Amino acid sequence: MRSTFHLLETAKRSLFTQQAALNTTGHNIANANTPGFSRQVANTTESIPIEAFGINRSNAPGQLGTGVEVTSITRVREKFLDDQYRNENKAFGSWNIQSDTLEKLETIVNEPSDTGLRTVLDNFWKSWSDLSKDPENVAGRKIVRENAIALADAFHFTSDKLKDLQSDLTNNIELKSKEINSVSSSIANLNLEIKKIESLGDDANDLRDQRDLLTDNLSKIVNVQVLDTPDGYTINMGNTNLVTGDTVNATTSASLMSDYSSGNLNSGEVQGMIISRDKFVADYQTQLDTLANSIANGDITITIPAGSVLPNNTVLNNITYTGTARKLASDLTVTVKGLNGLHKLGYTLDNPVQAAQDFFTAKAGFSNITAESFQLNPVIDNDTSKIATSLRTDGIGAAETVTKGNNTLALLMSQLKDTKFNFDPTNSGAILNSGTVDDFYRSIVGQLGVQAQEASRQLDNQKALVDQVESRRQSVSGVSLDEEMSDMIKFQHSYSAAARVMTTFDEMLDKVINGMGIVGR
Repeated sequence: MRSTFHLLETAKRSLFTQQAALNTTGHNIANANTPGFSRQVANTTESIPIEAFGINRSNAPGQLGTGVEVTSITRVREKFLDDQYRNENKAFGSWNIQSDTLEKLETIVNEPSDTGLRTVLDNFWKSWSDLSKDPENVAGRKIVRENAIALADAFHFTSDKLKDLQSDLTNNIELKSKEINSVSSSIANLNLEIKKIESLGDDANDLRDQRDLLTDNLSKIVNVQVLDTPDGYTINMGNTNLVTGDTVNATTSASLMSDYSSGNLNSGEVQGMIISRDKFVADYQTQLDTLANSIANGDITITIPAGSVLPNNTVLNNITYTGTARKLASDLTVTVKGLNGLHKLGYTLDNPVQAAQDFFTAKAGFSNITAESFQLNPVIDNDTSKIATSLRTDGIGAAETVTKGNNTLALLMSQLKDTKFNFDPTNSGAILNSGTVDDFYRSIVGQLGVQAQEASRQLDNQKALVDQVESRRQSVSGVSLDEEMSDMIKFQHSYSAAARVMTTFDEMLDKVINGMGIVGR
């Protein structure tokens, strides 16, 4: 015998089901702009009909439906697109850091101001040219000194900026290691919460969304592989495990460096930082040091004019010049050690005659001249008469004096602007083996421009790929307000119809109770 109230129960189930569907739709609409939110769907099925097959079943024909029920509320998500997004996102993170670093390097190296390295070099060579016109002029000598100091300052400034950038990258690697640990801990906690909730038969949709969003963020920092297990996400970086269930394996900057060296860390922002620091910044620091050292001591070939008098015991081409042999009868082509080697062939303004010293030296505490240690010889800084401009002397012995007004050395100094230097005598990896100082500097700028352009191109390509995958992912998991409004109207109509069924049943029941059996009263 079927219940009189069967229809009421069916209508009630329909009301509850449509209400659950409307609640789900409202939740979707409310989170349409929530980062990482996945559209949710109330899955429905027919409830168990009556009569069930059995010995006591009714003889009425067929099974009578009992309505509808919500079996689950699930989120719409496609794992393939998640994996694809994370694979593209890690490369995007790496190229983003590399491109940003190279842009900063361009700003440092291409300093456009009057204190920029290229401008200061031009001023330095010009001051020698101006001094050659009046080699004993005190003002001209002071200008050479000031331009030499400005050149040293330009090297120091550029070197300091490179070291600051290198230090920033090191600090950022440390910060990223802490961020990895923080995100990993959050994922592990969510693994535990999701396991607890879903062990009771519920779907932890919102918590899963939070976990996926954190995993997406982690994929930009380092390359990750994600495995969904009964205990939650297991996340690996190459062969290095970061998260297993509710267990986190903490990282440090040292462990990240080890993972980079072993190949476990092969993409992401941290990899980009390591490449930027150890490849780009370190390389340009080396090139800058090479430039500074080569200006001071790099091999150059010069021609000393006939009539020049070399300082006593000067060794050139394996020949030691002493006594009267110091005066050259003809032009002499030799190789000397940069600006210092040339400067030491000349004489200061002192009497008796005195050979010049190195023009540039390394700061105290440094064994070699680098961009950081590059300085004007303190002796010359304190006394501009120690700047050599002459290659000639008059008289011999104790009566020997510097030839007044001779500008031979000053001219040779000014011509170094167009003289080829040997920048890489030991094949240490200089960007240019041989060329002028300007050639070397332009090669640095040119190489940097090519690298920055390539990184920018790769970044644009990678961003396009990330955006493309994210667009596809949003088309699957994202909330469409138009679609949700359509569903809302559909569920609203179903709810109204179910309510109408219940009203109709109420009218029928009223007829039975109050209208039947009263005929003739």
